[in-house]
Amino acid sequence: MLFFILYKIGEFTALVLPLKAAYAVADIVSYIKYFFSFCEKKEMVENLRIILPDEDTKTLKRYSRQIFTNFSRYLVDFFRFKKLDLKYMEEHVEIINKRYVDEALQKGRGAIMLSAHVGNWELGGAVMGLMGYPINVVALEHKNKSINDFFVKQRKSKNETIIPLKYAVRKCLKALADNELIGIVADKDYTNNGIVVKFFGTDTLMPIGPAAFNLKTGAAIVPGYLTRVKDDNFQLIFEEPIKYCPTGDFAADIRLLTEECTRRLENAIRKDLTQWYCFRRFWLR
Repeated sequence: MLFFILYKIGEFTALVLPLKAAYAVADIVSYIKYFFSFCEKKEMVENLRIILPDEDTKTLKRYSRQIFTNFSRYLVDFFRFKKLDLKYMEEHVEIINKRYVDEALQKGRGAIMLSAHVGNWELGGAVMGLMGYPINVVALEHKNKSINDFFVKQRKSKNETIIPLKYAVRKCLKALADNELIGIVADKDYTNNGIVVKFFGTDTLMPIGPAAFNLKTGAAIVPGYLTRVKDDNFQLIFEEPIKYCPTGDFAADIRLLTEECTRRLENAIRKDLTQWYCFRRFWLR
């Protein structure tokens, strides 16, 4: 209940204050959170060390400090969903390569939107919904019902359909059959049904969902990420769909395609490590 109250306070503050003031409050909160988050700081530095093995600890700590700040600002943007409309989107979100999504939908098989815990994936889904795309978002349910209901309400307010992780297979297949989009944040496996692949050169468990849905339906995998740029603006960038020719060996195809998805995620994360929210251990080590 305490966390739910904190979320509601955060939402109230983000809606009442001007955006720059809300970000300033978030920056202060992030500093306090960073100071007391001993375990998270340690895990984050170790995660970053996998990607930047030659950097010194001081540099990795500086990156981790900025990650806390960016995540706090991510929450401000999420809390302000009630103020998010087409006008705001047109003024503050630059959309790049939207044609990749449109071309995928023209084939009538839907599309798998591949993303990661980079930038603001929540805002990315909301922007897609505001643009009129039939977007279905696979989401891990929060253990606290009040918090889960809050998150679902925020997402639904921007025309997103929420697919709980436990129903993902059936409902995602139905959405793709209806020529809709499914959004999957795929840089961490939450099912324990993933496979071990190299992620930044080190073994980790990665989800097979994007690869499996592609192989079963033929729906294109379109990587897309919404990241923060200067002056409190954003870019929603779609990348060329992943091209893969199945071999007929389903297990091998799952592995090879998941490895290719992982490479795309690595490229997105490398562009700005301070916008990748790696608070928990990602690797098997």
